[in-house]
Amino acid sequence: MTIEKILIANRGEIALRILRAARELGIETVAVHSTADEDAMHVRLAHEAICIGPPPATDSYLSIPAIISAAEISGADAIHPGYGFLSENAHFAEVVEAHGIKWIGPKPEHIKIMGDKVAAKKTAGDLGIPLVPGSDGAVDDINIAKDIAKEVGYPVIIKAASGGGGRGMKVVNSEDELETQMKQAGTEAAAAFGDATVYIEKYLGDPRHIEFQIFGDGNGNAIHLGERDCSLQRRHQKVLEEAPSPVVSEEQRERMGKVCVDAMKGMGYRGAGTIEFLFENDEFYFIEMNTRLQVEHPVTEMITGFDLVREQIRIADGRELSVTQDELEFVGHAIECRINAENPRTWAPSPGKVTGYHPPGGMHVRVDSGLYAGYSIPPYYDSMIAKLIVYGRTRDGAMMRLARALDEFVIEGVQTTIPLHQKLVYDEEFQSGEYTIKWLEEWLEKGGLD
Repeated sequence: MTIEKILIANRGEIALRILRAARELGIETVAVHSTADEDAMHVRLAHEAICIGPPPATDSYLSIPAIISAAEISGADAIHPGYGFLSENAHFAEVVEAHGIKWIGPKPEHIKIMGDKVAAKKTAGDLGIPLVPGSDGAVDDINIAKDIAKEVGYPVIIKAASGGGGRGMKVVNSEDELETQMKQAGTEAAAAFGDATVYIEKYLGDPRHIEFQIFGDGNGNAIHLGERDCSLQRRHQKVLEEAPSPVVSEEQRERMGKVCVDAMKGMGYRGAGTIEFLFENDEFYFIEMNTRLQVEHPVTEMITGFDLVREQIRIADGRELSVTQDELEFVGHAIECRINAENPRTWAPSPGKVTGYHPPGGMHVRVDSGLYAGYSIPPYYDSMIAKLIVYGRTRDGAMMRLARALDEFVIEGVQTTIPLHQKLVYDEEFQSGEYTIKWLEEWLEKGGLD
């Protein structure tokens, strides 16, 4: 390993996850932090810590000059961006490499292509990945939009070319609504992402959200590590993920995995990435590609025994993939619950001091979190404070273990979404595995938490 010191350009549980992988490789770590995070766990455990600004992310975790300065001051020879913040900022990746620092992530040109939804869709289609029927690119003419919508059939969905999280997305049920909804989507997209560009796709009625974890070494070699089912969502935000999907057969996994691997080989992709699909009636359609580590990567690690962050570091160091596709095995079942500091009924954020903390333990139970008793959760960042991941030889076994682990999990002083997951795990429809991306919101509307 030629990398000697990694600067972790992130915070919270993912910063701690990266720190642990680096230390196990004998690599020193540099934590950067805002003034609000000076007591964070990763800051305490890193070899060095450098404050890069005040609490607002724009003045700290999103400040490229501050992060590059910290890397130069500390002598870091590599930067890991984690997820969120600058992880999918192609300009940041270019700046890092221009300063002679190794970027633990994909090639900047691939980040740029896949960060633009229109360019990503075209690239995916050119690489042989099935697409949802719709426009070939951006649409700004209402007459062209009407022709496309008529061809693919209503309902259609208008999507922002930049960004995600449900912003700039509008479902249109008839031609009468199209012009108004297009304008609203463009306005929302411009406000959220600084880009009013939109495109049109066929709106699938009740699909699942299935994503494939891939890895490439930048030299034309690539592998997939199976799928994750991320269909349990609220307002397009994932709540619980599992691997493998309860509805994807071994034959479908091989077929979808081969499509992903062939595409990544064609790109010469480097590092970790996730290709997301809508899955309905045994057919799959490209949504987008995330050129970074995913929040839900632990479920893949549990069923493969493969350390994704360690592999990211190896690839950035110029190594080839450490395994071939034939060497990978998918064994058992894993489920991840995202634990947020939120009121589980109103979803209002609940920052504040953690007065008591007891994570669950036992065989095949993993908690990724930077919490500890006495820590104050700041109000400035994402509300996710922990991830509970469990593994079982079967899906039923994993659910039983999850129920037990949730009952053991104690976080006092703030409200959390643990009660939501405690209800979910005992729901018969969830247990059946027959849910879709609409199921959770409908379950909540029907009083699932009551």
